Amino acid sequence: MSEENEIDLSEWEQPSAKKMMSYSLGFLISTHLGGVLTAFVFYYYEVEVGLPVLLLGLAFIIFTLWNMVNDPLIGYLTDRPFRWTKKWGMRFPWILIGGIPMLICWFLLFTSPDADLDNPWPVFWYFIIVSCLMDTFYSLYTTHLNAGYTTHFRSDAERRRMSAISIVFNSIIALPISFILPILYVYGERSTVILAELIIVIILGIFFIFFIPGIRESEDLKERFLRGHETTERESYWKTMKMAFQQKSFVVSLTAGIIFMLGWLLHIASWFYFVKDILRMPFSVAIYIRLATFFGFTLSVPLWFWISTKLGNVKTLKLGILLAAIALTPLLWISTLEEAILYSFLGGLALGGGLLLIGPVNADVNDDFTVTAGKHQEGILAGIRTFFYRFIIIFQAIIFTMIHVMTGYNPDPKAVQTPLAIWGIRVQMGLIPSLLALVAFLIMYLWYDLDGEKKKVVKQKLRKMGL
Repeated sequence: MSEENEIDLSEWEQPSAKKMMSYSLGFLISTHLGGVLTAFVFYYYEVEVGLPVLLLGLAFIIFTLWNMVNDPLIGYLTDRPFRWTKKWGMRFPWILIGGIPMLICWFLLFTSPDADLDNPWPVFWYFIIVSCLMDTFYSLYTTHLNAGYTTHFRSDAERRRMSAISIVFNSIIALPISFILPILYVYGERSTVILAELIIVIILGIFFIFFIPGIRESEDLKERFLRGHETTERESYWKTMKMAFQQKSFVVSLTAGIIFMLGWLLHIASWFYFVKDILRMPFSVAIYIRLATFFGFTLSVPLWFWISTKLGNVKTLKLGILLAAIALTPLLWISTLEEAILYSFLGGLALGGGLLLIGPVNADVNDDFTVTAGKHQEGILAGIRTFFYRFIIIFQAIIFTMIHVMTGYNPDPKAVQTPLAIWGIRVQMGLIPSLLALVAFLIMYLWYDLDGEKKKVVKQKLRKMGL
């Protein structure tokens, strides 16, 4: 261990592995819901519910516009001390308030009536109302979950350790959960999806109970939250956003993150179309693809962890993004299950670098802002990030809608797609995501510089400020 890391580890209270595993369950819940929302809900409402794709694209845009207002507003309104903060903590109460209602609304999202082609508006409005309500609680939950990561885990070593534990632990737990939908789902039978989501929501509810100890804040942590808020005036939301966008590390990491995640989510959301329309197999075969990704990803984590100790968080993240861009290109030609399994395994190996280090790098950016602001405002930063990350859903909806209209995609669950529609699926799944990942790499490579001596200075200032 380097001298810098030894000093780093000695300065702050060190969380136990038990706390890290408990805290990681919170990420498992949010990651599952966020992933399924972007990967499956569009497909579900287009193919199974029967909502026309143009109305569906419009509904997703309206939902996303609500998110863009809702997320930063929640971050701004709740990222400050309240009367209960000294007793219950800064993040803990809000996560409790948001968690269970979020899961209930999530299940309701799948219980909409079937769309009537003569009058699809009831389903259109049902989706908008339920999804916006769900996202309000989801935002309250994830804003404080993500903000808490920076303050619960302070040093580089602990952030890497937490990230590795969270990824491996959650991947193992999430694997059987990810099998529930493929095992139960039958094309054209919505009841199978509803049953699968009911089972998943119950399981996630149990995980939420075990997550509670991990998010509890120590007395020392509560004091650190309060420190700075007592001596500095509360800035307006717009002034805080202006300060964030004057910080180079925030702007560069946010821009690259949005572009990379848009590409990755386009890729993930296309797998349902790929299995149904290109492989023309029951969706249960997705289990084999999921296993291949899991083993590739899990095997890569120790390697990426070791690389990050040698190269540092930033260089390792850049390398992971570049390899992900390369790993996405085979989707332009693979046409068999065996090929899908092979390239999913290789894609999992590449993905580890990006997912393992994105949390630690964002935490460094939060530290940089804390030094500038003189107090912890991770909740507001999380809200601002989410505000702009929601553009991903708009872009995804627009890209899917345009490609499906231009290529004549047939939403009938039993349809055989034309060669043009098949090519459209390959473009949205492989070509566009690969190009976006390449752009994200170039942005990080050319402009992100919160590393080395500059990051060390930020850490030193945090210690001097008692934050």
